[in-house]
This record gives sequence, C-alpha cells and structure tokens, in this order.
Amino acid sequence: MFDLGTSFLASVERDPGALAVVDGDVRLTYAQWLEKIAAVADGLGALGLKHGDHLVTVLQNRWEAATLHWACQFAGIVMTPVNWRATPDELDFVLENSEAKALAFEPVAQASVAASAAAQRLPRIGVGVAADAAFEALAAGRATPSPRAVADDWSLMLYTSGTTAKPKGVPRRQRAERMGAVAHVAQNLYGRGEVTLGVMPLYHTMGVRSLLAMSLIGGTFVCLPRFDVARALELIEAERITNLYLVPTLYHDLVHHARFAETDTASVRKLGFAGAPMTDGLLKTLTEAFHPELFVNHYGSSEIYTFTINQKAAEKPGSAGKSGLNQLIRVAKLGAASPTERAAPGEEGEIIALAASDEAFEGYWRRPDSDAKSLRDGWYFTGDTGYFDADGDLYVTGRVDDMIITGGENVSPVEIESCLSMHPGVAEVAVVGLPEPRWGKIVVAFIQRRGDVTPEELDAHCRTSGLANFKRPRRYEFVAAIPKSPVGKLLRRQLVAGEYEPEHSGESAA
Repeated sequence: MFDLGTSFLASVERDPGALAVVDGDVRLTYAQWLEKIAAVADGLGALGLKHGDHLVTVLQNRWEAATLHWACQFAGIVMTPVNWRATPDELDFVLENSEAKALAFEPVAQASVAASAAAQRLPRIGVGVAADAAFEALAAGRATPSPRAVADDWSLMLYTSGTTAKPKGVPRRQRAERMGAVAHVAQNLYGRGEVTLGVMPLYHTMGVRSLLAMSLIGGTFVCLPRFDVARALELIEAERITNLYLVPTLYHDLVHHARFAETDTASVRKLGFAGAPMTDGLLKTLTEAFHPELFVNHYGSSEIYTFTINQKAAEKPGSAGKSGLNQLIRVAKLGAASPTERAAPGEEGEIIALAASDEAFEGYWRRPDSDAKSLRDGWYFTGDTGYFDADGDLYVTGRVDDMIITGGENVSPVEIESCLSMHPGVAEVAVVGLPEPRWGKIVVAFIQRRGDVTPEELDAHCRTSGLANFKRPRRYEFVAAIPKSPVGKLLRRQLVAGEYEPEHSGESAA
C-alpha cells in the first residue's frame, strides 16, 4: 500500500493545477503546496527531528497546520496534534507522554506554551509568533519531494478527550490513515474536485479524514481556523463548498443563525455527520434547509475510523446503518467478557468492532490497562451501547457509562433526547440520570429552550409521542447552554456534577 507521502505525490501528478488548500488570502494548487510541504519536511530534519519522532502541534485549522501534517507524512515523523485550548498542565502531559522532540504553536497557544515546563525543554516552531524556528522560514526553503516513510510507519497520534481520566494516545499507521481516507471518499460518494469546509479540528479524527480525503480526489480543503458561524456561511457561499462533514452541534448553529436564510448554500449537495447522534428534529431541519443528494450518518472513533454507515440518515432517523467497507460489527451483551456473548436483535448491549479492520489502531500508547479493557479476542469493545433492529441496522443509544438504570429498567438518554428535540420550544436537550433514593436514578432533561415552553407541555409531548412512561423525564431543568466539548460532543458528566449555568431570567423567550 502507498505511504501517505507517495499518495500525495500521486495526487499532484493527477491534478497539479487543482486548488488544494485555501486559507484567507492563501490559495495553493497541489503543485504549489507540494513545494511548501517538501521544504517543511526538510526543515524539520534540519531541526533534529528524525524518523519516528513525535512533533506536537498546538494549532488551529490553518494552512500551516495542514502543511505540517503532510510534511510529517513525508518525513516519517509522527504528527501529534492537541487542542489549541490546552492548559499548561495538559500540554505538559502530552509532551511528556508522547516523548515529543519538538513543538509547533501559534499566538492563541502562546500563554500555555510559555507556562509549560516541558515545552521549555524542546525546540519550538512558531507559526506567526517568535520561537526557536519560524514556520515561515521552513516553508520558504527548497527541497526535492522525497517520501522517507513506508505504509507501516506511524503517521499520527491523536489523544482521546480524557473526560474522566488522563487522555490516551491513539497511534495510527500510515496505511490505516490512508485506508480511512479511501473509505471516507467511497462512503460519502465524493467525486473529483469536491470542496470541503475544513473546520473540524485537525486534532480530531474527522478533521484529519477530511484533509486526507480531499487529497485523494483533487479536492479543496478550505480552512476555517475555529468555528464561527457567520464566517462559515461566508465561506460556503464564496468558495462554493460542495460537502459538509460536521458534528451535529455545528449543523445546529449553522441552520439557526440569522444569516442562514440569506446565504446561498445551493452548492452543498452532500452532508455527513459524526461524533454524536443527531436528533430527529435536526435531521428534519437540515433536510428541509439543504435538500441534500446524500445525508450520511458516520459512526466511528479515533481508534477505528469507521464502524457503520447510514447513507440515508434522514429516511431512517437514529439509525447508524450497517458496517462500513472495512468493518464487522456485533452487539455483545452488556457486561460480556467475550465477543461470543452476542445480544439478540432488539436487545441493547455493547457495540464491538473487529480489530483487524484496515482502518484500525493496534493499541493505546503505553496503556496496557486500557488495551486489556478494550481489546479482547480480536475485537474492540467501544464502550457504546446499541442494538440491531429487524433490518440489521445498528442504533447507537449512548455510552455504557451513560445508561440510566431507574427502578430496575435500562433507559437510554438518546431516545428521550430525540423525542424532546421534536418539540418546537426546545432548542437543545440533554438527558441524564440523577440519584434518587427510591428509584436509584431518575431521568432528568436539561433544556435550552426556544420560547416559553413549560415542563407540563414537555411532559405532555412525551406522553403523546409514544415514549414509554418509565422513560419520561421526572424533572426538567432549563439551562443557558448545554455543556459541550471543543468539538461539540455533549458533556453529560458536567450536568450530573452540577457544572452548568441555569437559564437567566427572561432568557426563555430567545
């Protein structure tokens, strides 16, 4: 199989004059970008980085970050990106855990880098900021493009979100990265010359996949450093974006922005989402807003890019579909010790994926404890709950840890959230279980409301929608905003811990 550097060279041969990357005034064709990538790869070597070393980057989605990503693939250096919001302590952990040999950063991360003890011991590459070396100087050099890696070399190490413990490194080989990109192209039916909005962070698997996928088809990666709804709408119209691949939260913000109605979004023909379930209400809104030719629910993870695909997401709301091109999926019984303990159709259990997938990782970075928990008998135990329906389609119902056991019954928050999302007075919703002496836990719905909807109206909506009585929320809390991670994932644990802002007086009419 191709290594990623050779893969990029092949892309340049196919489409040398095609527009490859856009970032403000920067517009580079594939041939022009290759010159920059080759120069940066050579410059990293001059700084002392060798094959197999880790380069940690603390960058937003800018062309320099994408260039460093590709330069690492050519040089055989392990790209190790982290959230640009990382605190000094978080940065210290990643730098030490990955045994990083250098760090690249920009002004937004300057304070954290300055306060990181580990960062002071490393060569630092500045992107628009003074440092030991300047990215601009590296990119201004000249070098012959020469891939120095093979398909079995490490490409990338992402870190999991670490909401309950220290984040885990997820190292992935170049062949797995390329296969994930090939599958992304095929499963989203991307054609030659697609244009995508590069807003999902390049420290997240969705962002990386969009970057690599565009290279395979002579497509354009339009950088949006951080998500800004107004700017995203401007770029969709100005750059004639053809596909969007976002988490549901970002879609929600797009279609509910005041400028959406006046923005020409006709070029967008394909929608894809991942990272979290999408409520029935948002599916309906997006279908009416974009009239997409293809609406894909992609279910996967950093560890194994694709689990399942539903290419008709709006026609079967909530369904994650069937196994992807490079995967086999099972649902094991909850608490199963072995993948042979399979749940029956319709029975909720833990979703597991075949670890032999061409898109899969091979284990966490120096975490044998996590390997033992997640990798068993050749299968990856995802920690997600779900079930197969009568058609063999998978439904993802939440996390094993998020399951609400109330009065001895298992309740999935996702089903309740989808039900409540259909009420016109609900802008966003999250459901959790909170301790209660008699029932163990009760179902509580946290609502960011639109208008003056009351708990009584919401309860009546749940009753008439067909939601089973034991699943109905016993309490409603109105909040200023639903807590989410930087990439838009719902943070239920913050709600359980009481870490949220109640709705301000008068805010319900917003």
